[in-house]
Amino acid sequence: MGNRRHTFADGKNERRRSVRLVDADARAPRQQVADLPDRKPHAVELQSLNGHSLALTAKLSRGHDLAKAFNYILKRWASFTPFLEDGRVCLSNNAAERGKSSLFCESDRGGRRAAAMYSLIVTAKMNGVDPQAWLADVLTRIAAHPAHRIDELLPWKWTPVSAISARAA
Repeated sequence: MGNRRHTFADGKNERRRSVRLVDADARAPRQQVADLPDRKPHAVELQSLNGHSLALTAKLSRGHDLAKAFNYILKRWASFTPFLEDGRVCLSNNAAERGKSSLFCESDRGGRRAAAMYSLIVTAKMNGVDPQAWLADVLTRIAAHPAHRIDELLPWKWTPVSAISARAA
């Protein structure tokens, strides 16, 4: 048992450095495809991590928590590494994690409300609309807006009040 810990600790700092490099790249702001950093240098680091994970997993019992953690990533390795070839692939899963935060709402009803809000915000962003400005404008206008023209308030058709008043003037 002590030997296993020693084996794991041998390359601990090197593996931490590798993970930090990859993680720093994942947190980099999204850019134009042509300006994206070359992530291929990370491939060597990740292959080292993969090899070490395989070797260590072979030494651990199947039920060991560390073996379970390594097996989790090893089974998903093909899904984990596409970011090396395509700079548009984001390594971070923050959007999914934010979506899961609805699991921690105090009730099912609160979770459904949070999910609806996340959906509205993401839809606005996907349509190039500032979610805060859009929601503020729509919430102000919706009560007086004709129901048969409600589609005009959807993010992909929305026109800010300022633009409408500028056209009218």
